[in-house]
Amino acid sequence: QVQLVESGGGLVQAGGSLRLSCTASGRTFSNYAMAWFRQPPGKVREVLAAITWIGSNTYYTDSVKGRCTISRDNAKNTMYLQMNNLKPEDTAVYYCAVSRRFALTTSLADFASWGPGTQVTVSS
Repeated sequence: QVQLVESGGGLVQAGGSLRLSCTASGRTFSNYAMAWFRQPPGKVREVLAAITWIGSNTYYTDSVKGRCTISRDNAKNTMYLQMNNLKPEDTAVYYCAVSRRFALTTSLADFASWGPGTQVTVSS
């Protein structure tokens, strides 16, 4: 129902910052929860942050609390992830996804649409 494309990844030194963007097309996503996931090399995909449309409720996993901020601009059909104080262990492919639900969720099964991912590499 919706096409997603991530952008903003790249190579950054430890302690630096990046802002990832996820732009949607094909169908609006204004009523559905969205989330950012990442998959480090050799690891499984994990949720980083999620956000709802109603009330803009947010969730952050413990590993990124205080360093990342998720936001959503439905007028631009775009979701953002601001990442600060990046660490080498943040190196991963980052994905955005749209949920089948309106409420906050971190379950992989609840996300119907995924972007192709953007690579983030943090050097020490």
